[in-house]
Amino acid sequence: MNLIKNLPGPLLVFLGACSLSFGGLIVKSFEGATLWQILFWRTVFFLLVISLYLIITYKKKFLKSFYDSGIPGFLGGFVLSFGFCGYVFAMYNTTVANANFIIQTQTIFLAIFGYFFLKEKISNITLASIILAISGILLMVGSSLSPGQMTGNIAAFLMPISFAVLILVVRKYPNVDMVPAQFIAGIFALLIGFLMSEKILISRHDIFLGFLAGFIQLGFGFILITIGAQRTPSAMVGIIMLTEAVLGPIWAWLFVNEQPPFIVLIGGSIVIFAVLLQFYNLYAADKKQINTN
Repeated sequence: MNLIKNLPGPLLVFLGACSLSFGGLIVKSFEGATLWQILFWRTVFFLLVISLYLIITYKKKFLKSFYDSGIPGFLGGFVLSFGFCGYVFAMYNTTVANANFIIQTQTIFLAIFGYFFLKEKISNITLASIILAISGILLMVGSSLSPGQMTGNIAAFLMPISFAVLILVVRKYPNVDMVPAQFIAGIFALLIGFLMSEKILISRHDIFLGFLAGFIQLGFGFILITIGAQRTPSAMVGIIMLTEAVLGPIWAWLFVNEQPPFIVLIGGSIVIFAVLLQFYNLYAADKKQINTN
């Protein structure tokens, strides 16, 4: 853990984004497991690695960390659990490109929710970003007319929406550590996967993929980003995280021959440009505030 903490923050965020980018490829590589079985086993191994992380971080205060996060942490974890479910559902039913591009709209949702719930003003740049993002999404979704793929596209929105809600909770209660909320989200996702599955047992091949998805891809990805983000400006974290959206479709194209329609790539490019525009707006606002102080 000390070796990881000694690495530069931006490098850790980049490595975490690279790790997360393999999520779609792994979900597409399951052979016989159903959607809900994938969710269950992915979450089992995610909870394992997060438990180890929390024990190493908090040591004897492991259980107290959940108590200290209180109701905000519980609610944040509950909401985020739907994002975990939506991620697997989307990757299972639509293209990796569609899901990854839609997930990147979390910054746009954060601006919208901040306006309604925290009374934060929306600048002209943010408004332009929202319009561009909506346009790009309409291009992507409009090219996916099959019922199954359309459902996957809709489910993909659960991830950015739930993440935006979690960030709102963090900003509303800045002194609350939201790391335990990730564990709580995993517990709820595990229960959903268990209750929705007719049976839990799957092949060794698919259990191994569940290990890769939960322990390595999601678990280590989350840990690297969590540690790296502590020493990296928020706007830079957001820009580096776009690596996930770029690499995810590439892995699916190279290894499972999933080729998204050209219109999806155009729409996704518009979404990424909109997100970059919003990050520029955040960076400019932070710089202005620093100069004012």
